[in-house]
Amino acid sequence: MRAINLLPRDQGQKTIRKESLPVLVGACSGVLVAAALGAMFMMGSGKVASQQRKLDDLNRRYQALPPAPAGPSAGQQALAGEQSARVTALSAALSSRVSWDRVFREFSLVLPDDVWLTTLTAKSPISPLTNVATSAGGAPSEFIMEGRTYSHDGVARLLSRLQVVPDLTNVQLQSSTLSVVGGQNVVEFSIAADIKVAGAASS
Repeated sequence: MRAINLLPRDQGQKTIRKESLPVLVGACSGVLVAAALGAMFMMGSGKVASQQRKLDDLNRRYQALPPAPAGPSAGQQALAGEQSARVTALSAALSSRVSWDRVFREFSLVLPDDVWLTTLTAKSPISPLTNVATSAGGAPSEFIMEGRTYSHDGVARLLSRLQVVPDLTNVQLQSSTLSVVGGQNVVEFSIAADIKVAGAASS
């Protein structure tokens, strides 16, 4: 009798394919991993290159900046100190100065029509050397006027009006005498007051 081969013809081929399958899977996995690593490397290299370009650009901008200016010299510092001292002294002088235009304007507004002055003496209550008030109280001596009117009532009216002048204080009547001038009875008077200093209490 003739021998018959009962085995399938492709069994040997299937065995070979089953044995090579893990190798193919491993090779594919290696290729994928290598591709992923390559992609990550390329992305990382691109980021590094971008950051390097930014750094180079910042360095160029820094190099293009002008040099820092030199500090003030000793002479300039001394000049600045003198200027500051002068500004301080001027501010102190302006804050304590007497506004004479305001004083005389207020005085002219309260002077009665029937009163005329023969002399008027005014001096500042602030010492130009110490920039402080020199008045120590007592008899007023900073704003002294002498004049004439037709009656003692005129003197009293002027005295009462001077009391309301904001820049005058310690207003006092020094003398009031009836006399005859050119055949006309007149009253000669003398009134003294002090100049009010800013921040000082009224007398």
